Amino acid sequence: MAEVFEVTDQNFESEILQSDKPVIIDFWAEWCAPCKQIAPVIKDLAEQYGDRIKVAKMDIDSNPSTPGQYGIRAIPTILSFKDGQVVDQLQGVRSKADFEAAIEKLL
Repeated sequence: MAEVFEVTDQNFESEILQSDKPVIIDFWAEWCAPCKQIAPVIKDLAEQYGDRIKVAKMDIDSNPSTPGQYGIRAIPTILSFKDGQVVDQLQGVRSKADFEAAIEKLL
């Protein structure tokens, strides 16, 4: 069973930018109700696609540097990375189908 990786400013480059698999990363915060709403969906995606992609989360309060570099101004924001480049962005609460469509584009 695939896990959702907790990513920090310190390991972002090695875990996300240098990943040998495509990555989706959820930028979230503990106080964010919509973030909590999509958390089970993110976990489901990790279980569903975990052998083909990496699914990660980053707490923006604990890790302020990376969200700033990527212009994250609203959460939840989910970025899709392939070969170290951002290829897609979803903001706010979305359906599981929206996330699946973004993942299919990565594969």
